[in-house]
Amino acid sequence: MVDAQDPSTTPAARGFRLPAATVPHERVLLSWPTMGRREFWRNHLGAARDAFAIVARAMAAFEPVTIVADEGEGRAAEGWVGDGIDVIELPIDDSWIRDNGPLVLTNDGGDRLAIGFGFNGWGGRLNPHDKDAALPLAVASHFGLEFLAAPFILEGASIATDGEGTIVTTESCLLNPNRNGGLGKPELEALLHDWLGAHTVIWLPRGLADDVGTDGHIDNLLAFVEPGKVLLQGTTDASDPDWHTATESRRILGDAGLEVIDLDVLPHVECFEQTVEVPYLNFYLGNGAVFVPLAGAAADREMVDLIGSCFPGRVPVGVPGNVLAYGGGGIHCVTQPIPAAVN
Repeated sequence: MVDAQDPSTTPAARGFRLPAATVPHERVLLSWPTMGRREFWRNHLGAARDAFAIVARAMAAFEPVTIVADEGEGRAAEGWVGDGIDVIELPIDDSWIRDNGPLVLTNDGGDRLAIGFGFNGWGGRLNPHDKDAALPLAVASHFGLEFLAAPFILEGASIATDGEGTIVTTESCLLNPNRNGGLGKPELEALLHDWLGAHTVIWLPRGLADDVGTDGHIDNLLAFVEPGKVLLQGTTDASDPDWHTATESRRILGDAGLEVIDLDVLPHVECFEQTVEVPYLNFYLGNGAVFVPLAGAAADREMVDLIGSCFPGRVPVGVPGNVLAYGGGGIHCVTQPIPAAVN
């Protein structure tokens, strides 16, 4: 266990940092929607499992996929996803492994280090969450990864990194008292430095307006293309609060010296009994492909092609995003990559 009071024992002091989304992966993890959360999906658990299975099968064509199913639900997951996808059983409460799974750091020597952050159900919104809080250690143990527990709460979807020490996040989430008791920017920046190797933290004011369940995760708003360049989710509707968020964020990012590519289409579509927002920015960069959520909107193809053009050498693949958005997330939210070991 790391002594949180001794900076010489932290991951950063050992040369570890959170890699960029573009690095090669050993595999990608997805958590299977559980029977314990069937009420959360409001009688649409089957549709949620269909959506997860479609995403898993699409990704399996490009990199190994491992499904993490709750105890006793592995056989159902195997039947749903089909052959060629590994299924393991570990205790879980929910299906958003980007937030409750481990973040795997790397160093210049090719070593890997799994970090588990405190998880409290998105500020206490969803309970119970004790299984999810224990998931990082369980995953690290299963795959034989060295593991350290960080002394603060952090969800993986609340940060974006360029892999070289710059992290972008939102004040509305990380500074929320429901996460770390009201820690301020200096304290959190020090923790992000020590535990993720961040030397620069860029604070945007908030996430998308509909993203109330997470207090505004960054992965609905921004993604790095490469160091110094980001994609920003916006809209052309000046009456939409997300237009104002994008405008303010663009200014802050520009002041920080980042080049900004705008995605100015943000679909709102009907899914079951409600209107959902499907941000195209909630995509996943796999080995040789970029997986972009589709909304069934006229701009789907254009947005998939635009995002694909930002990542030459990767095949742009559209996968259904409406049901995931109904559950409160997207393609990025349901995935957690394990970077490949480099010899």
